[in-house]
Amino acid sequence: MRRVGAVAIALLGFASLGSRDGEPVGRLAPDCALTALDSGEEVALAPARGKVLWVDFWASWCSACVESFPFLMALDRDYRERGLEIVAVNLDEKPEEARAFLAHYPVRFELAADRSRDCPRAFGVASLPSAVLVDRGGVIRFVHRGFHPGDAEALRTQVESLLDEGGAPPEPAGAEERTRAGAR
Repeated sequence: MRRVGAVAIALLGFASLGSRDGEPVGRLAPDCALTALDSGEEVALAPARGKVLWVDFWASWCSACVESFPFLMALDRDYRERGLEIVAVNLDEKPEEARAFLAHYPVRFELAADRSRDCPRAFGVASLPSAVLVDRGGVIRFVHRGFHPGDAEALRTQVESLLDEGGAPPEPAGAEERTRAGAR
């Protein structure tokens, strides 16, 4: 099994990802069992300590996804060496549709599929594309639904802010309660 990143974070004890308002911001990112589009190998979507993770949910039929892929390729080119890792999770029902799409957009970042639809449910995905930006400690910091070229500058600012963060990441929501419950 391949792992996204070098060191996986144990993400145990989650009954629900969403916060009270339905947003997952502030929570630990869930792990998802995915399949690599190129090799068919299992890919575990576990955020890695020391990396900023951009998880992008997309499908070949999604017109906004067509607009977002050149942006993702530019993000990967510009920030990979600084610690950004992108995983694009395809939700097409037929893998050949995803492969046809990717023939027009050759990428270097990880491409995975989730035919079970468990991963987008765990992340609270409501529309495509949806991007989830996870900090170096595995905490979801930003969620962006849809894509418009005018979003690019704000999205880059979010990525840069997480890449520039030093020291310990913020404590995820609910961590104190899980720690107390585990100590009993």
